[in-house]
Amino acid sequence: MLQVCLNGARSPREHFHLPVRPEELAKAAADAVAAGATDVHLHPKSADGTDSLDPHAVAAALRAVRAAAPGVPVGVTTGAWTAPDTASRVRAIKAWTLLPDHASVNWHEPGADEVAGALLERGVGVEAGIFSGTDADHHFRFSPHRGRVLRVLAEVTDRSAGGAATTAEALLARLHPASAPILLHGEAAGAWPVLRLAARRGFAARIGLEDTLVLPDGQIATDNAELVAAARAVVEAESR
Repeated sequence: MLQVCLNGARSPREHFHLPVRPEELAKAAADAVAAGATDVHLHPKSADGTDSLDPHAVAAALRAVRAAAPGVPVGVTTGAWTAPDTASRVRAIKAWTLLPDHASVNWHEPGADEVAGALLERGVGVEAGIFSGTDADHHFRFSPHRGRVLRVLAEVTDRSAGGAATTAEALLARLHPASAPILLHGEAAGAWPVLRLAARRGFAARIGLEDTLVLPDGQIATDNAELVAAARAVVEAESR
């Protein structure tokens, strides 16, 4: 599985093709799927461009992306920065009028179990975000939802090209044995070494403007679709 992460908590100031509005997300998703993505992760945005769990923002983004990429699973973030506190995030999830297929929950953040519980109650799959360099793996190990998540997002926060793969191996060791399928990914200069490792180890992977703005050769990517096409080539080469 190759997930495309369309925008993240970035702003258009960071990349000229970063999708923010629903129609931009829709085109970016369609192009990425055409390039080989099989799953979509996005951050719905409010009018001022900040990440939001507001039911209207979530519904608008989901509606547009699903129309442009029918049949492809679509997920959203529930990061702690999207709302003032855990109770606000839970209230927003309970008020969603259109549900994503899945949503990521970062287990190093306060309220992870409450947010995951609210998602599961509504039938939304949970991606358990386990960041390297945090105690998320410890909290997740004792979570009542550990056996109910859709997948584990093993998120490598080492942004260096030289160290990210080693950090990824250490994170995977801490997660073993995993309670769900693992999606392994990195960020910045570490994104491509970690993607190569994911391909060699047979894990699901992801790529997109949330994780990195550059191609394997260091050139700035034109858009998400170019990153996905490059990722497919890397996965095919590493899987031989």
